[in-house]
Amino acid sequence: MSLADLTPFWLTLRLAGLVTAILMLVATPLAWWLAHSRSRLRPLVEAVTALPLVLPPTVLGFYLLVALNPSTPLGGLWMAATGTSLTFSFAGLVVASLIYSLPFAVQPLQAAFAEVGRKPIEAAASCGASPLDAFLSVGIPLARRGYLAAAVLSFAHTLGEFGVVLMVGGNIPGQTKTIAIAIYERVEVLDYPAAHGMSALLVALSFVALYLLFRTNRREARG
Repeated sequence: MSLADLTPFWLTLRLAGLVTAILMLVATPLAWWLAHSRSRLRPLVEAVTALPLVLPPTVLGFYLLVALNPSTPLGGLWMAATGTSLTFSFAGLVVASLIYSLPFAVQPLQAAFAEVGRKPIEAAASCGASPLDAFLSVGIPLARRGYLAAAVLSFAHTLGEFGVVLMVGGNIPGQTKTIAIAIYERVEVLDYPAAHGMSALLVALSFVALYLLFRTNRREARG
């Protein structure tokens, strides 16, 4: 592969890393609430959160394209603040990827928080810790396997996005052209050697991430 072929790969890594970092922050309070809330709204919130798992990526991408364009309140606010459009931009890819990968962060964290329960947090609070301090010093360390799973799955899922990023970001070299789009582009022109090289790189990276996840979880399960 040439250096030009690697440009979409580096852009995809940047996108996946940024999305994963933001998702860990966004998904934490949502997953905690879903794990412990008895609200009647919980099934509704769970359904909305999990919706990207069952929607065709092109459908989700289409509605995000409509929601993020400059004529909408969100798109217009972003345009007024930055002078750029959310659609067909890297920022738009980040927003779309956050929504598309949200269940891959929330569900592992929700399961981990449900397993931890409230008792460790309450015990820390009884020793004088504030709710936030108890959560940070007790809840998060006990849910570390959930955080690892959420981070790896969110990262790997974002790496392979195609339909959503193509609809929202288009195919702008150096800005929105991810490795999945680059592979599709190479296949369209029957450049199979280049498509194979990029595909193999993506497969290897995803495999290593998942292998490290399962290996780490197995070690921790053994104690």
